[in-house]
Amino acid sequence: MERLQKVIAKSGITSRRKAEKMIVDGLIEVNGKVVTELGSKVTDQDEVKVEGVPIEKEKLLYFLFYKPRGVITSVSDDKHRKTVTDYFEEYEERLYPVGRLDYDTSGILIMTNDGDFTNLLLHPSHQINKEYIVKTDGIPSKEKLQLFKKGIRSEGDILKAKQVKVMSTEHKKNTAIIKIVLHQGKNRQIRRMFEAIGTPVRKLKREQFGFLTLDSLNAGEHRELTPQEVAELKKLAK
Repeated sequence: MERLQKVIAKSGITSRRKAEKMIVDGLIEVNGKVVTELGSKVTDQDEVKVEGVPIEKEKLLYFLFYKPRGVITSVSDDKHRKTVTDYFEEYEERLYPVGRLDYDTSGILIMTNDGDFTNLLLHPSHQINKEYIVKTDGIPSKEKLQLFKKGIRSEGDILKAKQVKVMSTEHKKNTAIIKIVLHQGKNRQIRRMFEAIGTPVRKLKREQFGFLTLDSLNAGEHRELTPQEVAELKKLAK
């Protein structure tokens, strides 16, 4: 169930604040009855009318998207760069990303029009594993990498990793491939962490979000999440 004013706002008719005033003013009907209480909630099966006109409820959509490098995680960009929503132009629904990946970072990104679902997944108390593969300029020592678990101070934040593991090293090219698992989602977190120990990130990819992987998707492709996957993500977050 959702609050009535939120359902009205999601339909695109008006803002949530104006919807609240319309409820108080007696302009909203639910199943043929005028509702004036702001705390009222409705389900998908309830018929909601605004000034006698039924609202059209937007279908909730959930997608797993393989974000390419060089794409902005935003619904628009004032510099006219390509954004993640450019890959979903065939949908009428207003889709937006759950969280963000940096411009130069590729990998898993969830796209949806479900605000409650987004807030649930992004809430700091809901510790969902996010797994990344990092290619570094330089080979960091195990001692320095262990600092990630204790926490790295950067720009007023304490940045921490749940897991960190060196997958391979190439001494001739002085590079390393490292797997890192986060619960946090601070801006440019992994790049800031590696910069703090003197080993810049050359390439970064998010390979897993909770139990979701990229499967057989190529960069720029997406697939719709199954109802079971959506339910499992909600359960994981809670």
